[in-house]
Amino acid sequence: MSSISSAQPVRSAIGSPPEPSSKELRRAGWAGFIGTVLENYDMVVYGVGTAIIFNTLFFPNVSPAVGFIASFGAYAVGFIARPMGGLFFSRFGDKIGRKFVLVATLALMGTATFAMGLLPTYETAGILAPILLTVLRFIQGFGAGAEMASAVVLLAEFAPRGKRGAMTSLVWAGAAVGSVFGSLAWILVQLLPREDLESWGWRLVFLSSAVVTVAAYFIRRHMKESPVFAELKREQVQAASPIKEVLQKGRRPLRQVFLINMGTHAHSYIYQAFLGTFLISVVNIDKALIPQMLAIGGLFAIPAALIAGRATDRWGRKPVNVFILSFLFLFSFPAFWLSSTGNVWLIALVYAVGFTFAVEGGISAQSAMYAELFGSKYRYAGVAIAREFSAIFGGGIAPIICSALLVWATNSYWPIALYMMVIVGISLVQALKTPETKDRDLTLEENAA
Repeated sequence: MSSISSAQPVRSAIGSPPEPSSKELRRAGWAGFIGTVLENYDMVVYGVGTAIIFNTLFFPNVSPAVGFIASFGAYAVGFIARPMGGLFFSRFGDKIGRKFVLVATLALMGTATFAMGLLPTYETAGILAPILLTVLRFIQGFGAGAEMASAVVLLAEFAPRGKRGAMTSLVWAGAAVGSVFGSLAWILVQLLPREDLESWGWRLVFLSSAVVTVAAYFIRRHMKESPVFAELKREQVQAASPIKEVLQKGRRPLRQVFLINMGTHAHSYIYQAFLGTFLISVVNIDKALIPQMLAIGGLFAIPAALIAGRATDRWGRKPVNVFILSFLFLFSFPAFWLSSTGNVWLIALVYAVGFTFAVEGGISAQSAMYAELFGSKYRYAGVAIAREFSAIFGGGIAPIICSALLVWATNSYWPIALYMMVIVGISLVQALKTPETKDRDLTLEENAA
């Protein structure tokens, strides 16, 4: 399938940027990879904590069902903060640079996660405890809202043509590794006696994020800016107001990214966050199994992210995304039917498939396309705004909606599966209508037509 750029008038905002060296490519790849290790580590340790312990530590004076909804409400705050972070950093990402944003967001996420490990619980601080938890979750999400867009755009602009899918897939391979590390951290602390786990063991999971934060900081401080942005800055052809310009000129790609990302994100966080709650509260499996299942899912997600990115380089962004979204649509009911059996092997299969297609594979397949859909002057703002606002309606509220549907349907899963089909069906329709963007010239001012 031919690139969409061949059908457009060629109007570059800049000249051809110099090809980065192999060393620069490796450093950029590592910078994108390790930062998202931290981002997803933060998300997973918080999500697992929500499913297995936060409702008793921070919301103890309510019923278990209401406690789960309250816990997921605090979880959703991070997603509400993400578009705010995306908006805040959009000006900096398209004016100062992708590298600046990557360093700043790393500091925000790492500090917030570390501070969660120092929080008082409801027993010692009363209502102040869940308030502080929610504030830190907001800060965590504020940083994450700019992190992914920065990493994806930077690696897409670094990558040679024909390798953008492979390069941006490193972001999601890093996210999968973060999922595994986060799951392993919970597995280890759950070996402690329950009393020790609830008093101090859970804190170790959050405090350990400092190790990844420091490593990622040193790698990102020594990386170079993307060649495309460096050329934009050198020739002084940056957007005066990236947010204003993308809202005026980029509404079509904003809609495309918003709708495609929404369904994948919903499925992603249902598998990462809500499914554990369903298994504990309805299927009555041991809480200790949830981190193990997440670790299994993460192990499958690492190669899935790399394969999906490379697949889009070979066969095109559109056919790969249509295939993945179609699979997620069809797997919605089987996922919960298999999980409800209580069979550990079938549950492990659900996690493996869910993480392969929704959590990393699906998102990895979309990333290069997101960068290619937008013109060069406001690419970062476009990806950040569309992706993070859709994250609210996808990943942010999906666990809350699923928890409410579970209560409404008296622990029956059919409304949840139906909801999953509807939301990913919207993404599938939009993917079918979105143009092919493979190998599009990223110096063009125009959006993909």
